[in-house]
Amino acid sequence: MVLGPIGFGAPLMLLALAALPLLWWLLRALPPMPRRVRFPGTALLVGLQDPHPVARRTPWWLLLLRLLAVAAAILAFSAPIWRPAPPVIEDEALLIVMDAGATAAPNWRAAQTRALRAAEGAIGGGRPVAVLLADGRSDGALPFGADDGVAALLRAATPQAWPGAYPDAPDALLANAPAGGLRTLWLSDGLDHPRRSAWLSALSARGPVGVVAPRVAPQTLRMSRDGARPELQIQSTAADMGAVLALGPDPQGIPRELARLTPGAPTSREGITSRPVVVVDLPPELLGRVTRFQIEGVESAAAVVLGDDRLRRPVVALIGQAQARSEGQALLSPAHFLRSALQGSARVIEAGLDDALAAQPDVIVLMDQTRLQANGPLADWVAKGGLLIRFAGPRMAADPELANEPLLPVRLRPGGRDMGGALSWGAPRPIAPFAADGPFAGLAVPAEVTIRGQLMAEPAPDLASRSIAVLTDGTPLVTRAPLGEGRLVLFHSSANADWSSLPISGLFVQMLERLIAGAGRAPVTTRDLPQGGIWTATQVLDGQGRLSAAEAPVPVTTEVLARGAAPDLPAGIYASGERILALNAGVPMTVADWPGAVIESDTPSGIPLAGWLLLAAAAALLADLLGSLALRRGQLAAALIAGLLLTLPGTAPRAQDIDPELARAASEFAMGYVLTGDAELDEVSRAGLEGLSQTLIARTTVEPTPPVAIDLETADLTLMTFLYWPIGPDQPVPSAEAYLRLNRFLRGGGMILFDTRDADLAGSAADGADDLRRLAGPLEMPPLQLVPGDHVLTRSFYLLDDLPGRFSNGEVWVEATTAESGTVNDGVSPVVIGGNAWAEAWAVDERGLPLFAVGAGLDGERQREMAHRFGVNLIMYVLTGNYKSDQIHVPALLERLAAEGAQ
Repeated sequence: MVLGPIGFGAPLMLLALAALPLLWWLLRALPPMPRRVRFPGTALLVGLQDPHPVARRTPWWLLLLRLLAVAAAILAFSAPIWRPAPPVIEDEALLIVMDAGATAAPNWRAAQTRALRAAEGAIGGGRPVAVLLADGRSDGALPFGADDGVAALLRAATPQAWPGAYPDAPDALLANAPAGGLRTLWLSDGLDHPRRSAWLSALSARGPVGVVAPRVAPQTLRMSRDGARPELQIQSTAADMGAVLALGPDPQGIPRELARLTPGAPTSREGITSRPVVVVDLPPELLGRVTRFQIEGVESAAAVVLGDDRLRRPVVALIGQAQARSEGQALLSPAHFLRSALQGSARVIEAGLDDALAAQPDVIVLMDQTRLQANGPLADWVAKGGLLIRFAGPRMAADPELANEPLLPVRLRPGGRDMGGALSWGAPRPIAPFAADGPFAGLAVPAEVTIRGQLMAEPAPDLASRSIAVLTDGTPLVTRAPLGEGRLVLFHSSANADWSSLPISGLFVQMLERLIAGAGRAPVTTRDLPQGGIWTATQVLDGQGRLSAAEAPVPVTTEVLARGAAPDLPAGIYASGERILALNAGVPMTVADWPGAVIESDTPSGIPLAGWLLLAAAAALLADLLGSLALRRGQLAAALIAGLLLTLPGTAPRAQDIDPELARAASEFAMGYVLTGDAELDEVSRAGLEGLSQTLIARTTVEPTPPVAIDLETADLTLMTFLYWPIGPDQPVPSAEAYLRLNRFLRGGGMILFDTRDADLAGSAADGADDLRRLAGPLEMPPLQLVPGDHVLTRSFYLLDDLPGRFSNGEVWVEATTAESGTVNDGVSPVVIGGNAWAEAWAVDERGLPLFAVGAGLDGERQREMAHRFGVNLIMYVLTGNYKSDQIHVPALLERLAAEGAQ
């Protein structure tokens, strides 16, 4: 039975409410039968007034409390439910529609749980169920069934790395729907997708449609171009948006957050809020390392923009010199000077002209080359937007046809101008200050930079406008001219130090950086790509925004790639030769409308109210008890005191008096780290134990909760099991009370891992041995020994030969094995001492990425893995003692012993 928003599972119990008026009358009008006692002396009491008369009837407010308690109990036993699910017709089938595009990822777990609950309820009632995943793919008519296959399909479903879309022909896909009726549960991401309206109309005609709105507002991140500057744009159906994180490798190669970009002023249109984030504000060297931009806290492919050639350094092709025969010739060649000048601002490739054009570079540099084709492939490349930089040299100066040389910004005279030539100027000339409106504006010209030789330009009316750098005598040093959408640039001097001192100065580097800045021809959209290209996926995103290697990628043409991410074309990184393109899943957002459908509110449905009603009944009975005590003679003060004891805080011990973090560590296993007073060191300890906790959760049945910070002066250590204590040089010595608690902790079965973090400095004056003696001296330490090869710590979970951390050459000490030590604390050493900086090897950031480099290359990652294995062994050793010392790994140990004996 349903009354408004409340349903009742046992409505017949409500008939008991009719007895409430009778109960009121009985309690009020029929007091208990009096006892008649005959006593002659009663006559002496005639006329006396009782100072504390007893009421003949129960007070009305006390009756009301009792009736409320009875009514609440009756209502509780009637099984009331807030907003129960609508009644289901027995013959109705259920269709579950789930938005499964990239924008559905943030709400996927909640939607999946809701869909599973609905499917299991329908299958339990014998009703057929079908599932439609709106990811743009369809495999014919939807199968309706009432078996476990539906639940398996829902559990295996994942959001995709492309925009959501609905298949064509709703009637064809619903051909297998039963004739009795069709109820639809639509788990939406809140956005409009292609063909959604057609499906809504078709489903509404077949039965009721219930829409579950997303709990988390969807957000997308897209890259667009505003004039000449690329920019990121966030869109969301909510006004609140997170920052944009620029992620990529640091100089040590460890992925981390490189920058945090703040969104600009919001603009709203039709329920969608947009905020721009300009990305070119980042330094070029930092921007070149960015591999992705991601909205903070949003795990979705739609919230990721992958980095490609738009963010990388321009590709510069050097052409024109053969390989030098000797090292001395190589160091004096123009290619060496150009390579050195460009290495910080560009990616340099050296190839022949045909190979360079095939690689589609951003800039081509020709060193002392002549006899180019005026209408060849190079000219076409420049006309489409390329930048061609040419340098003069002896070959150009000696070419008799230099005046007719194509692809130059100005006409040149044959021969050259040098110290001993016909046009000798007598002394090297300095460079004149650069024009304030030219590409080199603001660059300072060193006085020691001089030019000894140059190619002279033929006088022309536009020579001055094409000269962007001149000598003090007015002759051009660098000229520039447009060609189609590209540019031609000529240095009238050589690229090495034969003709000038410019190539060995810092000014040369700055001039080249100015010229190639903005020369990148990498496309902002796939519309700018050259037609006919073939692209192959190298890495692809999943729906949650995680990047992985592409498996069996299928090459696609530029035309297919230009359509954007789609089924069988997920978002990711695509390569074509030297070019790299990021295909992203973010698209413009449109809010969905739902005419004729029932949209669930944010308040969860199907909430049982019986518990709350029983609680209300108990509260009413407690109030009745206090009221009855107050009405008794001589017990008013007792009633007041009892009420105060129940209402005033702090009159009795409470669970809140215990540190909630320590209480959590006692009820749910958590590791603790000792606060040292050094905030940076404490953060490393926290991050290290957090990383170890994640490893334990992933590999074992141990599920630690977040690590606990332990203040030795105040913490109750009896609630802890394991402490990590990094030794710092400036750490203060704990008080005597703290050492008493520490000794009780060790005697009670706890363990402390002392980490001096000095394995790379052991034996030097900078090691932590003195600090360890200073801090651990007052502890009741057992006799220690180096960890033997057969110690339980080396085989409690993994079989280990070494116990490394960030460093691997440090010694590790444990309690010495004696006849009595095996019976104390279940054979667990109360202390483990070493200096391998284990927390730094375990430490991860918020995204689970390592915080510190370990070793180099694959060897370093192997060492990090062994450090995590030691951490697993250590915690298993703490929790299980020595019961695994011989049994679990007996077969493996026997095989190892046999192999060693065979050797």
